[in-house]
Amino acid sequence: MRQLIALLFLSLLGSSLSAAEKPDIVFIIADDLGWADVAFHGGNAPTPNLDKLRSGAVELTQHYVAPVCSPTRTGLMTGRCWSRFGVTTPQNERALRWDTVTLPRALKTVGYDTCLTGKWHLGSLPEQGPNHFGFDHSYGSLAGGVSPWNHRYKQGPFSVTWQRDEKLIEENGHVTDLIASEAVHWIESRGDAPFFLYAPFTAVHLPIKEPEEWVARVPAGITGDVARHYAASIMHLDDAVGRILAALEKKGRRENTIVVFTSDNGGSTAENNDLKYPDDNCPDGKIPGNNTPLRGEKATVYEGGTRVATLLSWPAKLKPGMFQGVAQITDWMPTLCSLAGATPKQDLKWDGINLWPQLSGAEPVKPRAIYTTGPNFNASAVRDGDWKLIVTRKGSAKKDKAPAAETTELYNIATDPNETTDLSTKDPAKVTELRARMAELAKADRDAVADD
Repeated sequence: MRQLIALLFLSLLGSSLSAAEKPDIVFIIADDLGWADVAFHGGNAPTPNLDKLRSGAVELTQHYVAPVCSPTRTGLMTGRCWSRFGVTTPQNERALRWDTVTLPRALKTVGYDTCLTGKWHLGSLPEQGPNHFGFDHSYGSLAGGVSPWNHRYKQGPFSVTWQRDEKLIEENGHVTDLIASEAVHWIESRGDAPFFLYAPFTAVHLPIKEPEEWVARVPAGITGDVARHYAASIMHLDDAVGRILAALEKKGRRENTIVVFTSDNGGSTAENNDLKYPDDNCPDGKIPGNNTPLRGEKATVYEGGTRVATLLSWPAKLKPGMFQGVAQITDWMPTLCSLAGATPKQDLKWDGINLWPQLSGAEPVKPRAIYTTGPNFNASAVRDGDWKLIVTRKGSAKKDKAPAAETTELYNIATDPNETTDLSTKDPAKVTELRARMAELAKADRDAVADD
């Protein structure tokens, strides 16, 4: 069956590039990293490796993701809005139909080696893991974020989740070190073929408990047990990014490697020592995720929940700078497929676009509309040019229940990026216009639910 699926994919994509022309791709995702958790956005924890990466990269200043993790990962893997798959919350059920043309599957058809090291969370059973969706090699958590030392997900049927190539294993060490080491070893083992390395870290997702050597490096001005461990987690993540970049340099592959760094959603202020996870002796207190000056946090469709720090580096092709256009996690599959020469021969119904012409300066930045759904469809947003409409629903819309009550908010992100002034009552015509746009974009919701 898997051979038949592979043949199907080969018929869907073609390549016009030679192996030497194809860039290597490293895509790094932090977990719950707030807008201002990084030093280059004013964070109080030093991030020297990310600062250095930024100095030679393009920063995407308006890069949007989903408000929570599994949806963002769905958007990256498919180039489509997560709501098309009915995926709006962190979930352990399989997210994608078996025949989905994922990003790694597309890249494999044009000669790429593919690897995931880190968090999958698009199907938490081994038989639903990354190797079934285009990854040659996988390592890490099949489920979501894990306790840092025992590597356990939440108590229940998916708690034991650490795996290598979809076989559950036990490992010793801190989760950030394990993910980074696997990435480094995989890079070191590469031959001449182009490669795609996907490194979705669990840092800085709760529960956090950092090695004492990292806590000791935290600036003295950061006080409080959880705050110091959180800062240490950011610094530890930064070091892991540095290790991956150093491995690329040592291998002689850095110049022609596309490196993307981003986060799956905005920062969180949830309780750190959440005992839904098996106890790992983590410190008690609220996570100090910092999205300043943006409004909102993880699980909200406000800017603080969905607009994240994002860097793109490709030394051979891309000059450092700032990209002020609107981008979304769904754009990466069309963009990377184009750069790798993986050209679809049929409509994959991408919601994302190929950003490369704008990123490279070949075309001017263009206004566009992007669509966002929050957990359980409890809120939706559409960003169209400078304007953003948010519709929040309370109650049930089921046939035997009263209709869900809706509230609307309207913001001009160009003049009010922190969403402080709701203009919905002052500009009802714009509300009507954007509600119609939202309804149009929502028509494809749930058209690819994994019910096969």
